Amino acid sequence: MGITLEQADKAIRAALEKAQELNLKMNIAVVDAGANLTAFARMDGAWLGSIDIAIRKARTARYFDMPTGDLGQASQPGGPLYHIEHSNGGLITFPGGLPIMGENGEVIGAIGVSGSTVENDHTVAEAGRKAIS
Repeated sequence: MGITLEQADKAIRAALEKAQELNLKMNIAVVDAGANLTAFARMDGAWLGSIDIAIRKARTARYFDMPTGDLGQASQPGGPLYHIEHSNGGLITFPGGLPIMGENGEVIGAIGVSGSTVENDHTVAEAGRKAIS
């Protein structure tokens, strides 16, 4: 079973709380198991350009069921997945996207966050994921 709207909202709320705690302005996206947008929040003043990045991070994490930062490491020049970011209509291969696991360990969706450094994006995404997993 995929992520429910209630679970997606819970992830968004937890990510928003972490972003506020860190005094950040973020865009936060949650997709379901089919990589379809389920929930989204744009904090007041968050970069417009980060809307698409947050959604793509969530989709990328779901497409490959791994953190986007891990995919980024494998896609460096000379790496086994070099240029993978050009597939699937454009992927994001830097930190801030994480798969979300269900009770049985299956991937039920993913969260993507954008609006700050990749380290902060990852931290906020992790807070959202932990609210469910």
